[in-house]
Amino acid sequence: MSELTPITPPTPTEQAKAAERSAKTRQLLGMKGASPGETAVWKLRLQLMKPITWIPLIWGVVCGAASSGEYTWTLENVLKAAACMLLAGPLLAGYTQTMNEYYDRDIDAINEPYRPIPSGAIPLPQVVTQILVLLIAGIALAFTLDVWSGHEFPSLTILALFGSFIAYIYSAPPLKLKQNGWLGTYALGSSYIALPWCTGHALFGELNWKIVILTVIYSFAGLGIAIVNDFKSVEGDRQFGLKSLPVMFGVTTAAWICVVMIDLFQAVIAGYLVFIHENLYAAILLLLVIPQITFQDMYFLRDPLKNDVKYQASAQPFLVLGMLVVGLALGHAGV
Repeated sequence: MSELTPITPPTPTEQAKAAERSAKTRQLLGMKGASPGETAVWKLRLQLMKPITWIPLIWGVVCGAASSGEYTWTLENVLKAAACMLLAGPLLAGYTQTMNEYYDRDIDAINEPYRPIPSGAIPLPQVVTQILVLLIAGIALAFTLDVWSGHEFPSLTILALFGSFIAYIYSAPPLKLKQNGWLGTYALGSSYIALPWCTGHALFGELNWKIVILTVIYSFAGLGIAIVNDFKSVEGDRQFGLKSLPVMFGVTTAAWICVVMIDLFQAVIAGYLVFIHENLYAAILLLLVIPQITFQDMYFLRDPLKNDVKYQASAQPFLVLGMLVVGLALGHAGV
C-alpha cells in the first residue's frame, strides 16, 4: 500500500500572498476590505464602477423577462437580453457607482481611503469623463433596444432616463437623497429591483401598472438590502451628517429594521401570489425566506458591522432566487 502524502500547511509567506490576492480581487470588484496600490488605469476605472453591484440589476432584467411571459429562447431574444443586461449593469449601474464615488470622495477618505479617488490614483476630470461616457452610452443603448423591439413608445429610454435622474439626485447636491435615511435608501432599493425588472419586462412584453406596483412593493425588501450597505460607512456618515438608518436609529435597531423589511415584503408578495392562485410559487418563495432568516440570526443581527458582507454572501442568493420565482409566477399568471 502506498503511503498517504501528508498535507503541508501553507507557510506565512504563502498565506500573505493569498491574502494579497484576495484583497486585490475585492478591490477590483468594489468590495469592502481591499488594499491600496493599484495603478493600472483600466482596473481603477473598473473599481469606480463596482462590478459587484451589477449582479442584482442584471438579475432584475432576467426576472422582468420572466414576468413578461413573452420571452422565448431565440438567438435574437438572447442578444436583446444580453444588451439589456449590459445596459442595467456595466453602463447605468457603473454610471451610478462612479458618480457616487465622485460625490462621496470626502466620506470615502475616512471609510475607505484606498478607493481610487481618495487615494489620488485617478484625477477627478477623468472620473467626470467616465460618468458622462457611461451615461451617454446607456441612454443610447436603451434607445437602440426600443428601436430594435419596435416600440412605438420609447419605454426603455424613458426608464433609463428616469433611473439616471434618480441616481443623480441620490448622490449629488443639492438634493443628495442619501442624506435622508428612508428616502435615500428606498431610492437605492427600488433602483436595484423595480427599475431593472420593469426594463426587462418592457423589453419583451407590455409594461403595465400591476407590474410597476408589484415591483415597487418588492423594492421595500430591496430597501432592507440597501440598509445593509450603510453599516460599512457609519463612522464617515456620522461625521458628515448623512442620516443613514444606522446613524439615525443606532446599529442594533437599524439591523432589525433591515431584516424585517427584507422578510416582510417577500411575505407580502407571496400573499399576492396566493391571491392570484399561484400557490406553488408562493410556497417556494416562502421556503426561500427561511434560510434568509437563519443567516440573519447567525450573522447579521449578532454583529452587523462585522458580518455585513458575510450575511450578504450567504443570504442574498435566496432573495434573488425568490425574485425569479415571482417573475415566473407573474409570467405564468399573465399579470
